[in-house]
Amino acid sequence: MTTDVSFTPDFVVDAAWKTRMDLLREQVWQANMDLQKHDLVTFTWGNVSGIDRESGLVVIKPSGVAYEDLSPANMVVVDLCGQRIEGELNPSSDTETHLELYRVFPQIGGIVHTHSMNATSWAQAGKPIPPLGTTHADYFYGHVPCTRSLTDAEIQQDYELNTGKVIVETIGQQEPLAIPGIIVKEHGPFSWGKTPDQAVHNAVVLETVAAMALKTLQINADVHAINQTLLDKHYLRKHGKNAYYGQQEHNEK
Repeated sequence: MTTDVSFTPDFVVDAAWKTRMDLLREQVWQANMDLQKHDLVTFTWGNVSGIDRESGLVVIKPSGVAYEDLSPANMVVVDLCGQRIEGELNPSSDTETHLELYRVFPQIGGIVHTHSMNATSWAQAGKPIPPLGTTHADYFYGHVPCTRSLTDAEIQQDYELNTGKVIVETIGQQEPLAIPGIIVKEHGPFSWGKTPDQAVHNAVVLETVAAMALKTLQINADVHAINQTLLDKHYLRKHGKNAYYGQQEHNEK
C-alpha cells in the first residue's frame, strides 16, 4: 500500500471540531499518564498518540517532556504529513512511525510506544513472543511478531519513518487489530487499538505476556506454543463474530 501521497484534510474548523480535538487531547494526555501508572515507562521513554479520522489530525505527546509536566494543553497536533498544526512544543521524535501506521491501517485509532523491560528484552533478542498460554491467546491471535533489523540506509535516512515501514512490512496481510502489537528488533514494542486507551491496554498486556513467556521458558525451555484449537477458542470467544466473553450488546427490551 502506497503512502507517498500529499494529505490535505477536508474538514471545517468549527465548534464541533474544536470539541473533538479538546476531547482527543484529554484522552491522549490521560493515556500517556497511564503508561506511568502501569510502570511501562522510565523517565520519558514512551509516547501515546491518537487520531481524529474525520479531520486526519493526530494528537501526540511532546518530545522529551517529563510526565509530571504533561497536560492536555501541551499535547501536539500534527497532520498525517507530519506538519505541526497546533502546539508550542515539538512532537515526539517517534511521530513519523505513528503517522505511517495511521496512514496504512485505518482501523487504528491510538498507538503506544514504550521501552518496557520484558517486551524490550524480546526485541533486543530479536525473537517473536510465542503464544504459550491462554492469557496470550485472549489478546493476540498468534505470535507477537518481531521485525527484521533496519538496514544502514534505513537508519541513516528517515529512521523513524522506516521504523513504521518495517512494522507495516512485518504485519503484512494480517489484521492489525488481531495482533495489536509488535516488537521492533533491537528497539522495543509498539501497540495499538481503536482508541488511545485501548492501545495502552494492549501495551500493558504485551508487557505482561512478554514477562510470562520469559518466565515460562526459564522453567521449561522445551515448551511449545499452544495448539491452534485452544488459540482459536480463546481469541475468538472474545473477538470473533460469535464472541460470548463479557457482556454482549443486544436488543432485548
